[in-house]
Amino acid sequence: MASVTSLSDSVQQHLASALSATRPEAAGADPLLRRSDRADYQANGILALAKKAKANPRELAAEVVSHVVTGDELIKDVEVSGPGFLNITIADRAITANLAARYADTGRLGVPVTSNPGTTVIDYAQPNVAKEMHVGHLRSAVIGDAVVQLLEFTGETVVRRHHIGDWGTQFGMLIQYLDEHPHELDHKGGEVSGEEAMSNLDRLYKTGRKLFDSDEEFKKRSRRRVVDLQAGDPHTLSIWQKFVDESKIYFFSVFEKLDMEIQDADIVGESGYNDMLAETCRLLEESGVAVRSEGALCVFFEDVLGPDGKQVPLIVQKSDGGYGYAATDLSAIRDRVFHLKADTLLYVVDARQALHFKMVFETARRAGWLGDDVKAVQLAFGTVLGKDGKPFKTREGETVKLVDLLDEAIDRASAVVREKAQDLSEEEIAERGTQVGVGAVKYADLSTSANRDYKFDLDQMVSLNGDTSVYLQYAYARIQSILRKAPEDVRPSAHPELALHEAERALGLHVDAFAETVADAAREYAPHKLAAYLYQLASLYTSFYDKCPVLKAETPDQVANRLFLCDITARTLHRGMALLGIRTPERL
Repeated sequence: MASVTSLSDSVQQHLASALSATRPEAAGADPLLRRSDRADYQANGILALAKKAKANPRELAAEVVSHVVTGDELIKDVEVSGPGFLNITIADRAITANLAARYADTGRLGVPVTSNPGTTVIDYAQPNVAKEMHVGHLRSAVIGDAVVQLLEFTGETVVRRHHIGDWGTQFGMLIQYLDEHPHELDHKGGEVSGEEAMSNLDRLYKTGRKLFDSDEEFKKRSRRRVVDLQAGDPHTLSIWQKFVDESKIYFFSVFEKLDMEIQDADIVGESGYNDMLAETCRLLEESGVAVRSEGALCVFFEDVLGPDGKQVPLIVQKSDGGYGYAATDLSAIRDRVFHLKADTLLYVVDARQALHFKMVFETARRAGWLGDDVKAVQLAFGTVLGKDGKPFKTREGETVKLVDLLDEAIDRASAVVREKAQDLSEEEIAERGTQVGVGAVKYADLSTSANRDYKFDLDQMVSLNGDTSVYLQYAYARIQSILRKAPEDVRPSAHPELALHEAERALGLHVDAFAETVADAAREYAPHKLAAYLYQLASLYTSFYDKCPVLKAETPDQVANRLFLCDITARTLHRGMALLGIRTPERL
């Protein structure tokens, strides 16, 4: 299906031609159109134009109005208000006809594909091997997944990268311990669950750590092991691989619980760039971008200073020859730009890493790896806080395990579903409880602008009132219930000839703005803009439902038209929630 031109774009085009008919020199001027509470739209662009032309803005506005075609097709009425604003009312027929065109495009609802898509490599959901995923891993995974969905839906080629922590000195101890106790990670009964895999790793880590802290000889052997690992010793690598494989069983189980699809091929951890590190350092040193300082290979920046006023460098290689995170991140940039041919590099990483990424990007620019045709962006996110506004911890002060958090959300949501459920089996309650619980956690995260901290409050998240995913899911399920109750001989269908109630108009204009919202959210990597749109959609639907009887409307045509409004609202909710990675159950 072809994309559908939104009403606001059509109005924008009409006004632009009226402007250039009034003043040819105004061709290309922006009418500055926006939604208004005084009319359907207000255009404010004439003020700037009048100033430029040294004309009276109200007189110029009246001239423009004389060139606007009004009637039933698009603009019903346009009037000058205030110092020269234009208040524009859309014809009812135009609203219904535009929605009918969107409705006919079942898969995309008339949302266009971007005209010049590129390739984005997005780095998100970066857990660490042999470590439990905690609440801090939630945001990168959830925000990253929503941005992937948005970009792919608008036509971008997206390459996912999960830059897992699978390398470094911490593995010396683990590898050494497993080499001395070779059966610790054996799977006796075949398949293990993610939970079992994590508890195996956890047990091994704790026993290894105890030995490392109490036995000097074991500590020495562990440190030698790090050298073997970095030198690529085959036996050492094969033991290291066991940790990676066991961790992946656990990672996949958590991502599955989060209802996120992650492919093995997308997991390219720190170790994936080992073969490039020496060359990355050589290229930086030969080009003079990095210099040796006290034995380490460093990049200096005039605007990055320590408390003593001295420049704080990005350390690419330590004085002992070991590589820091910077060497890996810079090698990853080379791989993503030259091998994966990315135009955009997107990193969904905690805001506290901002300085590191600023220095890494600047270094890559100086080295010529990030040219003018490639943009690198850190989509920085804030911290998850407890109800008390402090970083979220357990009562014992431990970081909260991600799995525990999701399980609790699912329990709370299942209780809400059970309370409201009229004809659901236990199995259905469990399935819906999972969809509502996981949706609640994701939505709370995505409805906050990524760079802000947010409070993790499960009571609020699974509430049926307020800006929650449960409110949106119930709106969707309620519409499905109405559509099921409709008489066999009355199907949803658009009737552009009917006059619309105020609540129908408000809902219709908002549904029509879906395509623009998706484009904005994708362009700005801002899933919270889509979440805000969907919440308002559900609120406008509630208001429509309260004021406009659907199945008891006055005429069969009006019943069909209102069912059509219900159905296109439901499809928009369903598509929008899917872009946020949230399911919309048909019954709740």
